[in-house]
Amino acid sequence: MSITSRLSCLLFAVSAISSPISHRAVDGLNTRAVAAGKEYFGSATDNGELSDIPYLEGLSNTADFGSITPGNAMKWDTIEPSRGTFNFANGDTIVDLAEKNGQLLRCHTLVWHSQLPSWVSNGGFDNATLIDIMVNHITQEVTHYKGKCYHWDVVNEALNEDGTYRSSVFYDTIGPAYLPIAFAAAAAADPEAKLYFNDYNLEYGGAKFNAALEIVKLVQSYGAKIDGLGFQGHLIVGSTPSRSSQESNLNKVAALGVEAAFTELDIRTTTPATEAAVAQQAKDYAATVGACAAVEKCVGVTIWDYTDKYSWIPSVFQGQGAALPWDENLQKKELVYNAILEALS
Repeated sequence: MSITSRLSCLLFAVSAISSPISHRAVDGLNTRAVAAGKEYFGSATDNGELSDIPYLEGLSNTADFGSITPGNAMKWDTIEPSRGTFNFANGDTIVDLAEKNGQLLRCHTLVWHSQLPSWVSNGGFDNATLIDIMVNHITQEVTHYKGKCYHWDVVNEALNEDGTYRSSVFYDTIGPAYLPIAFAAAAAADPEAKLYFNDYNLEYGGAKFNAALEIVKLVQSYGAKIDGLGFQGHLIVGSTPSRSSQESNLNKVAALGVEAAFTELDIRTTTPATEAAVAQQAKDYAATVGACAAVEKCVGVTIWDYTDKYSWIPSVFQGQGAALPWDENLQKKELVYNAILEALS
């Protein structure tokens, strides 16, 4: 099924479902998002989780999730672990699941400083050679998934918090031009896919957000295609920006002629979460989702997996977690879930 066909199905709240674990679209997060004029409400996932059948049933519920993002299956170290050797098996598994469910696919991510195989990060390549390697990697991967990916996160996390460019093998060797070169390569391989720059802590405005806007302008100045800016949305309970400030930032993106999306949303708190923290978390989710709902050029929201059972937060932030709308037992946190529903209304 083509991207256009799948999107049309979602826009009319129709699910052409063949899988026995899929569900007819009824009221849910994605149903409300589409009714509000958004293109999807989605969740990330990873291959190891797909053997958990109750989890898989929830992920495949198109009432809640109209799109899927592979958390790790399409990153460089998985796709091209050694030079010129490509392994698409894990990514293909998630592509097949999305197609079976009639869900869109946000593909993630082509060029990132992290999760690079050592042959790239420590290869000592000169400018021209590294450009060839980067372009070949993008071309091979995007061509393999041509017609499958609704969005591509082309470049991920290129900025420091002060708005300067992050040191990486790509920036240090090629310079800022690696960004438009990457976008041009992705566009050549799949002209129909929407192409995003994706980074975190953009929601707060300031130097890093302004630098992200400059990256959009940089890519545009080279004549390369860029369709959107991804706000990762790894936020903290009680420190999430207001709805109005987030709307303002989204409108600044729209003013550049591109769209926006919340691509990796979770809102963490100290664990175990108190009742007060959960109540604040519900308000924080409503602020972010409501900001997207209010801005036409914000096309959708993806939570970074839908359940605390598989959240990345506790392994990285000690004593933190409980960041998602479903708990570790795959049960909805009704206060949080309903706050999101209301924000999408």
